[in-house]
Amino acid sequence: MIKPLVSSTLLALTLCGCATTPPLASSPAATPIAFAGAVSAADPRAQAAGEEMLARGGSATDAAIAVMLALTVVEPQSSGIGGGGFMVRGTEAGGVETFDGRETAPAGATPEWFLDPDGKVPPFIESVRSGLSVGVPGNVALAAKAHREHGKLAWAELFGPAIRLAREGFEMNPRLNGMLAMAKDRSAHTAAARALFFDASGNPKPVGTRITNEPLARTFEKIAAAGPEAFYSGDLAQEIAATVAADTPHDGAMTYSDITSYEAKAREGVCGSYRGYRICTMGPPTSGGVAVLQILGQLERFDLAALGEQNPVTWHLFVESQRLAYADRELYLADSDYVSVPVAGLVDPDYLAQRSALISADATLPNAVAGTPRGAPQSLSDGDEPVEHGTTHFAVVDAQRTMVSYTSTVEGPFGSGLMVGGFFLNNELTDFSRSPEVDGKPVANRVEGGKRPRSSMSPTVIWDPEGKPFLAVGAAGGATIPVQTARSIVGAIDFGLSARAILGLPFIMAFDDKVMVEEGTWLEEQASAFRALGHGEVFVREAPVKAGAVLRGPKGWDSARDPRLDGKIETP
Repeated sequence: MIKPLVSSTLLALTLCGCATTPPLASSPAATPIAFAGAVSAADPRAQAAGEEMLARGGSATDAAIAVMLALTVVEPQSSGIGGGGFMVRGTEAGGVETFDGRETAPAGATPEWFLDPDGKVPPFIESVRSGLSVGVPGNVALAAKAHREHGKLAWAELFGPAIRLAREGFEMNPRLNGMLAMAKDRSAHTAAARALFFDASGNPKPVGTRITNEPLARTFEKIAAAGPEAFYSGDLAQEIAATVAADTPHDGAMTYSDITSYEAKAREGVCGSYRGYRICTMGPPTSGGVAVLQILGQLERFDLAALGEQNPVTWHLFVESQRLAYADRELYLADSDYVSVPVAGLVDPDYLAQRSALISADATLPNAVAGTPRGAPQSLSDGDEPVEHGTTHFAVVDAQRTMVSYTSTVEGPFGSGLMVGGFFLNNELTDFSRSPEVDGKPVANRVEGGKRPRSSMSPTVIWDPEGKPFLAVGAAGGATIPVQTARSIVGAIDFGLSARAILGLPFIMAFDDKVMVEEGTWLEEQASAFRALGHGEVFVREAPVKAGAVLRGPKGWDSARDPRLDGKIETP
């Protein structure tokens, strides 16, 4: 039986006339509430929003939606209703559903979308800080579709905590303050954003400042009252289309009909196994789920538990498996509505065994190249997709032991920098390859009208060998996401670690022929050991990672956010 957990904070439900249920309390400092289940989010204020929904008897889906909405307010650099995401839902009985709320390119977009008049690829920031980078947002449609099928609470009720945070304000924390300064070319791109987050001198408002966002509160109220139609039609949709079109330098710009025709999609989940645990995740247009299953499948023949979590060989094997998975990812993964993606072949146990046989415990592959899985197209080329950054992950389990794993993003910090209705619009279209072909071959992830760009997002749910719900996990951090997710799963299954401990494992990842190890960890001290195993260039840096999980342990469900956020999300 899931034991009740206690939240230390409670955000009262305030819908300014839209509420159908009385608030549980009148202030954020109200008496702690008891609920069955667990919620993980990158910001405790968003986590409290999800916990409130569980306390009201809401489902894991209800709680996840409330978290997404609250993060739009307190973590605008990472996600929000101006972006999109993927949700994976797993039931106690083993049922799996996946929801695709990925953004889409305008119908008028072509493979040459990002090329300049001379047919060349311009500097990246020129593509980002432009209407060219904005896809039709999908998070509201995803939330509405999931809520229609699995919500227990009224739609309007889910917006209460987010409206309260936006209207009554939240304290600027060190992380948001630092991101505003670091990404000022986007965060201060519009007058609306400068008015919200910057002082008269043009500097981010100090840590501890109470930030209010009345335009966003009003946007939420409209959507809460009228449903997703208030986002995908009417004045708000017209404003989004006009804002993007005005900043798009050539034909094919986003139109009102691009927004009204947007659809969140139910997709087939992609499942596999690892040491008897059943693992289900998101398939295309994200590449992350397939990469996670490949990394784990290729590692299964190695006894990582016997090697130990602080053995360089363990993580050498992990890196080698990642290199092989990412070689496949770069060549084959894209929107399966537009490109034939050999998903079944890529996760086939026989294919993974063949790939695993390339990995050695005492040597490094000289070159990690894509394999030829069953069903693989033969005429594709690798593109020039950039590194993704602005993303967040949250996970929920409810009293019925239903797990929800949801990754949400605006792509880069503060997305495109364009703002409408108090929220930032994404720059997801730069997740496409800006080069439509390489060496005369088409790139699978090239831009096409209505297409969804490839992603690294990897929301994942796991059942133990007895078929009981075990773990919901995922991460933020662009191309690092599948690596973080697979690393966390290894920590839980092979090493039996707690939720916080699996997220806190030192980070290691291959970037082409280089290997990054996280500074300040035992991995840094073992750089010479990795070089001895054949990894030529080993560099040390702060890990660009942020994961979240809910994990069933000996005492019930436990939730955690990445310990690297300690000191960055709290305010004085």
